[in-house]
Amino acid sequence: MGVAGVSGDQLRQFIERIERLEQEKANIMIDIKEVYAEAASTGFDAKIMRQIIRIRKMDKEELEEQESLLDLYKEALGMTIEGA
Repeated sequence: MGVAGVSGDQLRQFIERIERLEQEKANIMIDIKEVYAEAASTGFDAKIMRQIIRIRKMDKEELEEQESLLDLYKEALGMTIEGA
C-alpha cells in the first residue's frame, strides 16, 4: 500500500489511462470538426447537421415530446405558419 492506504502504482495506472483517453477524445473531436468543415465546403449547413445528429440520438418518445412542446410554445407565441 502507499500513503494513507492509497496504492501509488494503481492510482498512476488510472491517471495514465484517463490521460490517454482524453488525448484520444481530443483527436476524435478534431476529426469530427474536419468532417463538418468538409461537409460545409460542399454546401451542407453544419449547424443543421449537428441538429440532425442530436435528433437521431433521441429515442422516439423523447423526440415526440420535444416536438410537441416546440409546437405548443410556437403556437403560444403566435409563430405558427398559416395554411400549413
